[in-house]
Amino acid sequence: MSELHKRQGPGKFVDTGSLNVPPSTNDSVLPSVLSGFGFSCLVILTFFAVLGAWFLSPEEPSPLSHSYAVCSRSGARIYTVDQAVSNVQCLVVDGSFILDTGTLENIMTRWVARGRRRSSLQIRYLDKSSIVVPGLSDSHAHILEYGANRLLPLEGGKTIEETVELIRQYILDNNDVLSDPSKSIEGWGWDHTSWPVEEWPTSDALEKDPIVRGRPVVLQSKDGHALWISKKALELSSPWPSEVEGGVIVKDSFGTPLGVFLDNAQDLVKRPAPTERDLLKRFNTAVNDALSWGLTSIHDAGFSPVSLEFFTRQAAAGNLPVRIYGMRYFEESGPYWGNLSKPIINAGNGRLNVRSVKIFADGALRSGGAALNEPYCDNPRTKGFMRLDPKVLIDVIPKYLRDGWQVNVHAIGDYANGIVLDTFETALKEVNVTALRPRLEHAQILTETDMERVGKLGVIASVQPTHAISDMWFAEDRLGPERVKGLYAFRSLLDHGSRLALGSDSPVEDMNPLSGFYAAVTRLSPEGKSPNGPSGWFPEQRLTRIEALRGMTIDAAYASFTEGSLGSLVPGKRADYVVLSQDIMTIPANQILSTKVHATVIDGRPAFGRV
Repeated sequence: MSELHKRQGPGKFVDTGSLNVPPSTNDSVLPSVLSGFGFSCLVILTFFAVLGAWFLSPEEPSPLSHSYAVCSRSGARIYTVDQAVSNVQCLVVDGSFILDTGTLENIMTRWVARGRRRSSLQIRYLDKSSIVVPGLSDSHAHILEYGANRLLPLEGGKTIEETVELIRQYILDNNDVLSDPSKSIEGWGWDHTSWPVEEWPTSDALEKDPIVRGRPVVLQSKDGHALWISKKALELSSPWPSEVEGGVIVKDSFGTPLGVFLDNAQDLVKRPAPTERDLLKRFNTAVNDALSWGLTSIHDAGFSPVSLEFFTRQAAAGNLPVRIYGMRYFEESGPYWGNLSKPIINAGNGRLNVRSVKIFADGALRSGGAALNEPYCDNPRTKGFMRLDPKVLIDVIPKYLRDGWQVNVHAIGDYANGIVLDTFETALKEVNVTALRPRLEHAQILTETDMERVGKLGVIASVQPTHAISDMWFAEDRLGPERVKGLYAFRSLLDHGSRLALGSDSPVEDMNPLSGFYAAVTRLSPEGKSPNGPSGWFPEQRLTRIEALRGMTIDAAYASFTEGSLGSLVPGKRADYVVLSQDIMTIPANQILSTKVHATVIDGRPAFGRV
C-alpha cells in the first residue's frame, strides 16, 4: 500500500503509516478494476487535499486584514522605543495606524471592549528569534546619487589601475556606452586614502587604457568632495579660472589642471542633465535597497532644483514607497528664496516633506578640505578651507530661520563647526532656535566648549557612525593624537545634552542602517578591528544599543518634525515597523551584521517581505 503523510504545523509532516481502506459494500457487484480505479481516485483526491493544505498553511499566510496584531509567542519582543513601556508582546494595527500595544490578553480584552468579536482580530506570530522595531530612518543620505553610484561603483578599486579597470569593464558590459564614444560616463566611490600611495589621480591615468581613452569620464570620490575627470571632460568644461573660492583645482607646476577638482571647484565640471528615465532608474534602485534594509524614512541631504522637481512629481503621482524628508540646496550665487518659497508638508499622502535648507560650510576630512582651527598634521601648510565666507552664513542663516525654515549646515572641522554655532547663537536673539531645530550635518570634530554649546542651544547633531570606522585608519595622521579624540565623539555630544540623529551619508557609506547601528555600539570594523584593538576605536565614545536605536527612530523623527506620528510604536502613530530576524538589542555584537530584514512595513502594509 502507498504511504501518505499528514501536515502538522507549518512546513512539517509526520508519517501516519499505511492507509487502511474499509471494504466497500458493493464489492460483490463492482468489477475489481473499478475497485482499483476508485482507490486510485481516493489517493489522488487525498494528494490534492494535502497540497491545498500546504498552500493554505502559515507558510503562505492569507492577506493581512484591515486590522491585525503582531505578537511574540513568549516574552515582549516588540521594542517600542517608548520610555513609558519599552517592550511589549503585541502590536495592534488598524489600517495605517497603531491601535494598541500590550500583552495578548490585554489587547484582546480591549479589542472585545470596543465591541468587536475576538475571532475578528487576525494575529500574526513572530518567529521565536525575531523582533519588531519602529521603522528605521536614515537621517543623512543622497537618494538619487546612491542610485547613480550603484550603476558604476568604484570603491572596489584599491589602486588607480584597478579603478580604471572597473571603468573599462563597465564600458565593455554596456553596448550603448561602448558604441558611442561621446556618451558621458559617471561613477562614484574612488578613494585615494585606500590606495597604496595616497595621491590624487590624474586624467592621464584614464588615457592609458585604450577602451577608456578619449571618452568624457566624470568620477565622484567616496566622500563626494572631489571629482576625477578625463581629458575629454577637461576639454568640454574648459576654460578654467585661476582660483575658485571654497574649492581647489589640482594643477601641475605649470598651472595645468591635472583632472581633480575639490569642493566648489566641482561645480565647474559640465555634465549632461539626467533624463527622467535616468532619474527613475536611480530612484527605484535606491528605494528597493532601502526597503530591503528596513528603512521607512530617508532624509535626503541636498535637493538640487532637478531632484526637488523630480520628488515633487513622484509625490503627486503617489509613487513614493518610502517617506522622504528633503533638504533644499543652498546656492551661494543665487538669490535668497526663503521668503519666496513655502515648505512642502505631507505631500503624497504624507510621504514627502521639504521644510529645510542644506548649506555647506566646509569640505571633508578625507580630502583635506575640512576647516580646522590648527593646521593638518600630515599637511602643515593648510588648515583646510571654508566653502562659504563666514559673512554669508551670518547673513543667510538668521533669514532662513526667521522665515520658518530648518537650517542644516554641513560642518566637519572644528573651525567650521565653531563658526556655525556662533551664527546659531546670534540668531537666538531674534528667533527660537530650538523650535526650528537647526542641525549640524556631520559635526565630526568639535572643541569641548562647542560640544557644550550644541546641547545648550538645542542644535541637533546629525552624525554618521560608519564614517567613524572608515576614517579611523587615517584620522590620527590628519589630526594628531590629541585632536583626534574630539573626532566622532558621539558619547561626549550625548552627555552634553545633544540629540543625535543617525544616518549613513550613502553612497559615501553603506545605506544599511544596521551597519550604522553596529558602528555606533562597537566602533569596530565589520571584521572586529580598530587602530585601538578589539575594544574599539576610542571605546569610551560608544553608544548603548538603545541610544543607537533611538538615533535612527524617535530622534531621527524629531530631527524631521515627525515625532508626533513616527519614530516609536505607540497607539495613534503611523504603523511603520520592521521585523528583524534576530534580537539586535541582546545578541553578541559580532552577530549584528548577520541580521536579516523579514519585513518592512509602512502605514500598516508590507513594503518589503511579509508579516
